[in-house]
Amino acid sequence: MSDNLSFHDLYADSVASIGKSDKISEVTRAKIRMLHDERDKILSVNATKCSQSRGRTLPEKDGDIRNCFERDMGRIIYSQAFRRLKHKTQVFFNPSNDHICSRLEHVIYVDYIASTIGNALNLNVDLIRAIALGHDVGHTPFGHSGERILNKKLKEIDSKLYFEHESNGLRVLDIIEKHNGNNGLNLTFEVRDGIISHCGEVYSERKLEPCRDKTEEDISYLIPKKDRKGPATLEGCVVRFADKIAYVGRDIEDALRTGVIAGEFDIPAVADVMGSSNSEIINFLVQDIIENSMDKGCIMMSDHAGDALEHTLNDNVDKIYTTQKVKTYEKYCDVMLEGLFDAFYEAVQNINKAADSKSSAIRKFAEFVYNHPDFRAHNNTPLPVYVSDYIAGMTDSFAVSCFNEIYKS
Repeated sequence: MSDNLSFHDLYADSVASIGKSDKISEVTRAKIRMLHDERDKILSVNATKCSQSRGRTLPEKDGDIRNCFERDMGRIIYSQAFRRLKHKTQVFFNPSNDHICSRLEHVIYVDYIASTIGNALNLNVDLIRAIALGHDVGHTPFGHSGERILNKKLKEIDSKLYFEHESNGLRVLDIIEKHNGNNGLNLTFEVRDGIISHCGEVYSERKLEPCRDKTEEDISYLIPKKDRKGPATLEGCVVRFADKIAYVGRDIEDALRTGVIAGEFDIPAVADVMGSSNSEIINFLVQDIIENSMDKGCIMMSDHAGDALEHTLNDNVDKIYTTQKVKTYEKYCDVMLEGLFDAFYEAVQNINKAADSKSSAIRKFAEFVYNHPDFRAHNNTPLPVYVSDYIAGMTDSFAVSCFNEIYKS
């Protein structure tokens, strides 16, 4: 870089030149490439450099403006699976209350929290954002209730089959979504790894070191969660922690709004250690992670913060997730999703007959199967997997309308 031209000057000059013509000039391309190189150079030695990405399954030429992880971010947020997150339950199914957290809001919170940590630790925030924005695209309608029912129904048919939203998220992005008319978004290794490795349900984690020796085979969606390695990058580790931080306090706030718990945070240990509001909890945990992870090759919390987080998450299980009101809601969801699964599984066994069904819900399912890339490629995909692929992609309201159309008509 020229001694007479600052990083800011290069950026301003490059942006100003874009739009003056229909094509970006070679001078502008060179300046933007220089900017990308400079950004890589100033990242932490523990960060994932864009220039060192392991690339995509199908090699592509990177564009002139965005780095590889920025391109992945764009593909994710323009995907249909991402758009549907705004109509999917996080924990509480309450469409009449706009202030109850949706799956999309949760994703935005994870993006913000993880980016805050990543910026402070001088990590690759573009990679963090791509992972965070894509981490929950594999979730079912009705939150973890839907995930549990799909897993149960698959195993009833074949004990080797299972459903996990992490692996389903990678399946959605690798196979079902489309980009430029082709199936699969062809994301980078690092983003795909972060998405399938983001599991935020391990409450006892205090420290995460990236598994940098992971291979493409290690991130297959055919490997169950219990046998899967942790994230391959420090950025993926950040998102995994941010997932828990994003929902621990927000779920308490939503429980108060819905009347599941009463009073100013009905979980005493929260206020005593981490704070008396969601923002105070987030601030406490984010600062602790930054303090304990600075200039290290791992992401970690202090034992003090880790114990407080684990205790609160376990209290949330006892006082929120397993309360009678939530259990009743889950029974309602269970009936619908089991009914949908049974109807669609019967249909997929004679898909030509299903295509001529009097039920529009069954006909739409048949159309989904006909257009499924596995079906068109004549892959040996088990029939119940087509059913779980279809139901997992539904929004809450679409699942309700399909159930009503099939069983109430």
